[in-house]
Amino acid sequence: MKNHPLILVGLLVFSTATAAFENDNPEPVNTVRQRSQEVAPYDLGQALQTFTKTVHGGIQHVVAKTPNNSREIEAIQAHLSKMANDFRKGDFSVTERVHGADMPGLTQLKTAKTDDIKFEYKALPNGAQIHFSTEYPQFVQALHEWFDAQKIEHGNDVIQEHSKHHSTPAE
Repeated sequence: MKNHPLILVGLLVFSTATAAFENDNPEPVNTVRQRSQEVAPYDLGQALQTFTKTVHGGIQHVVAKTPNNSREIEAIQAHLSKMANDFRKGDFSVTERVHGADMPGLTQLKTAKTDDIKFEYKALPNGAQIHFSTEYPQFVQALHEWFDAQKIEHGNDVIQEHSKHHSTPAE
């Protein structure tokens, strides 16, 4: 009986260490990077990508590392515009090809009806963004799980001008 708290602490430490070890494994990240490059029409090495959670969903930014690289910027804008249109139709096939069908949040997102979630595309001078928003708590939760998985598998670059713009999740 006296050992129960000690056993619980041991299990907690072991499970935390196991999760940290799994996240440090570069294999899934490398696979996602390779699959991403197969579907993205721009050079991933020439772009920065962020996933910022907000109260009502989140914002995905993709910008060119070189602000005057018009070819990459146009490719980023075309890709994010198509993704936003596909998401509006309930088509998450690009996400499934890159991350697999069991990606956190994806099953719930696919149950959304038209207009349950807004996918607002916006061209930026150096790339583009998609603003994901909903008033439904189950879809906010699904978007947050999906964004967390994106951050783990893609990374979450720092984009200076956007970190100031989205300093709070209240947007």
